[in-house]
Amino acid sequence: MPVHAPPEAPPSHTRRPDLVPVVPLSVRRRSVPRWLRRVVVPVLLLVLWQVLSASGALPEDILASPGTIARTAWTLVSDGTLPSAMLVSLQRVAVGLVAGVVAGVALALVSGLSRLGEDLVDPVVQMLRSVPWVGVIPLFIIWLGIGEAPKVALISLGVAFHLYLNVYAGIRGVDAQLVEAGTSLGLGRWGLIRHVVLPGALPGAMTGLRYSLATAWLALVFGEQVNADDGLGFLMNQAREFFRTDVIVVCLVVYAVLGLLADFIVRTLERLLLQWRPTFTGQ
Repeated sequence: MPVHAPPEAPPSHTRRPDLVPVVPLSVRRRSVPRWLRRVVVPVLLLVLWQVLSASGALPEDILASPGTIARTAWTLVSDGTLPSAMLVSLQRVAVGLVAGVVAGVALALVSGLSRLGEDLVDPVVQMLRSVPWVGVIPLFIIWLGIGEAPKVALISLGVAFHLYLNVYAGIRGVDAQLVEAGTSLGLGRWGLIRHVVLPGALPGAMTGLRYSLATAWLALVFGEQVNADDGLGFLMNQAREFFRTDVIVVCLVVYAVLGLLADFIVRTLERLLLQWRPTFTGQ
């Protein structure tokens, strides 16, 4: 009876690998919605805060409870006090932000695009930015009085330094090979600035704008606590005199919400203007 040999196994290099189904990251992350992960910690902190207030561990004169703060916010909105103060503060931030952006970008262009401009402008700016800008409030009051001008000047000063540093770094961080390529293609000086240098500096400018917005709100807090008769800082000063921690927290929450809204606007603007730049979005 003939005996047949078992079939030979195919060489290892000709075997077909075992196929493993690939699950997209977006599907795997749907187990817990992202918005839920972002709100769970703040909600837990609010619950803990309310429990501590209700149990008496956190007295009202130290920090009002979330429930009291919510009722106070509703009262301030209903009688028009909070919307009026927000409008005044927004106007101050807008005027100071525009003036600071113009000054910071102009100085950064002069210093970043020219070695002569760098020698003339950069040492002065570096020296001035080392001075705490809050410390110049007395000088602004002496020079500009106690009206709106010192508050706007304080915001502009804080904004201008951040924009100057980031735009200047963005201009000087442009790849030299891109400049050489543009020159080889026949671009002149202004063509290089328009098509190579300024687009390359745009990511740094957007980062500087985000820092500037945060600094603008911070400067507003200091500015409105100097002889102001309206605005969010004025409300906080009044609340401090009467130990109204609920009003102080409401104003702080408004500052935080306005700051988040401004940051959202800048992020949206960044996505629109920097679509050409692929970036790492996390894993």
